[in-house]
Amino acid sequence: MNDTQVLSATATHTPRSQAVDMKLEVVVIPVADVDRAKSFYNGLGWRLDSDFIAGDDWRVIQFTPPGSGCSVIFGKNVTAAAPGSAQGLYLIVSDIGAARDELLLRGVKVSEVFHAGEEHTGTDEPYLFGRVRVTGRDPENRTYRTYASFSDPDGNGWLLQEVVERLPGRVDTNGATFTSPADLAAALRRVAAAHGEHETRTGQHDEGWPDWYAEYMVAEQTGKPLPT
Repeated sequence: MNDTQVLSATATHTPRSQAVDMKLEVVVIPVADVDRAKSFYNGLGWRLDSDFIAGDDWRVIQFTPPGSGCSVIFGKNVTAAAPGSAQGLYLIVSDIGAARDELLLRGVKVSEVFHAGEEHTGTDEPYLFGRVRVTGRDPENRTYRTYASFSDPDGNGWLLQEVVERLPGRVDTNGATFTSPADLAAALRRVAAAHGEHETRTGQHDEGWPDWYAEYMVAEQTGKPLPT
């Protein structure tokens, strides 16, 4: 089964309803120097949620990336995993250029923007699937296909992935949410450009543009067909 078939099978599968929500809220990352890691993640501009210490043998720190529903924790005697062994930690962004520029301004060493080649060879650093990186954005500007990466001081690997349109089933089809003003602003810029093309095709001003905007923004997030 090739990648397209895998994506198609995954996108069209409808799971049966669950009795209890299961929300991924915490990922543990292994570090060697707790204070060094705290300084690094604080420097990213992530929210410091807690720093608990119990004597000399236990400490746990929690950070949450901006707009994220999931946090990361690290500390002393929190995990037996080797420091730096967490790889392929995805950070989903709506504008990879802006996200990368923000990290660079904060002094973080970030890779150039890249997309996946077709060869399944090479090392994962920390891009998953073992594909060879190709410099630059995905040539067709497809959602899920453009990346950049960085690592923390221990070598735990983070991956920025640009997602502007969700595959079907990825978001509750009853509606869409925006977790930050920046996310909403990026969505408005995309829909404004799409609506401009819509008015060019119709040859007239669209008095119902608020409804068109709303339909487009919800469809983009929930994986439904976009209005034209």
